[in-house]
Amino acid sequence: MIHRDTERYIGKAERRERFATSWFLIPSIAGVLLFFILPFFVVVYYSLVDNPINHEFVFLDNYINLFGNDAFKLAIKNTLRFSLIAVPSAVILSLLLAIILDANIPFKTQFRTVFITPLMVPVASIVLIWQVIFHQNGALNEFTSMFGAASIDWLKSDYSQIVIVTLYLWKNIGYNMILFMAALSNIPNDIIEVSTIEGANAVQRFFYIKLRYLSSSVFFVAILSLINSFKVFREVYLLTSDYPYDSLYLLQHFMNNTFRTLDYQKLSTAAIIMCLAMIIIIGIMLLIDNYVGKDLNE
Repeated sequence: MIHRDTERYIGKAERRERFATSWFLIPSIAGVLLFFILPFFVVVYYSLVDNPINHEFVFLDNYINLFGNDAFKLAIKNTLRFSLIAVPSAVILSLLLAIILDANIPFKTQFRTVFITPLMVPVASIVLIWQVIFHQNGALNEFTSMFGAASIDWLKSDYSQIVIVTLYLWKNIGYNMILFMAALSNIPNDIIEVSTIEGANAVQRFFYIKLRYLSSSVFFVAILSLINSFKVFREVYLLTSDYPYDSLYLLQHFMNNTFRTLDYQKLSTAAIIMCLAMIIIIGIMLLIDNYVGKDLNE
């Protein structure tokens, strides 16, 4: 009886403590509701009405009209192509660099510093560097002219997206590499030692042991790289302004130009489509991550 009374008293004390601490969550919850949840539903509402004045419900007409818009289709195509090239490249290259730097190689600290340095470079400086290199009268054309090549305005040519992918990789590989190096350091050494004793070579240890333990980090870096691929708009905008060469016209350009014309319906509809696409892609990646890492968690 005394034991039950003690448990009841402890349970009441814990409930009182949880109730008291929940009051401290109110400012954070209110901030999330006010600045994230409420604006999201406002955007959903605008995507379903004809305009902010009439507020006439048109259901999916805005979405149908948007998918018939040539500028939107061009932006979607370019954004998908850029992400499909840049994101896997960022993951694979940063993982390779992390594996190389995880080994006992000379000047490992210096190499690591070199790859991290781009994180400290301001966006304006990055844009200036790329203009100096890839302008029609820039350093790259000066170099290629020594071999008789014609001068190219790289940012207004079919090579323009390659230039931006290079910029993206230069900016993001260092951070991804640090994440992979941290994950590599957490792999149990005893498993590596046992596999070495059993005769496994370096390639086998990587694919059958290290990569299994790195699976969660790979998916996390992939999601982070996907998010960062949408942030490259800053550099592209500063390099090419509102209406760049066709292959550089990204989804963010479309949304930025739509905002400038105050076309709230088109802007809201594009934002919802972009949000749904990100939710589906990231959701699929998380499901795959859970499936791949299931046996490790067990």
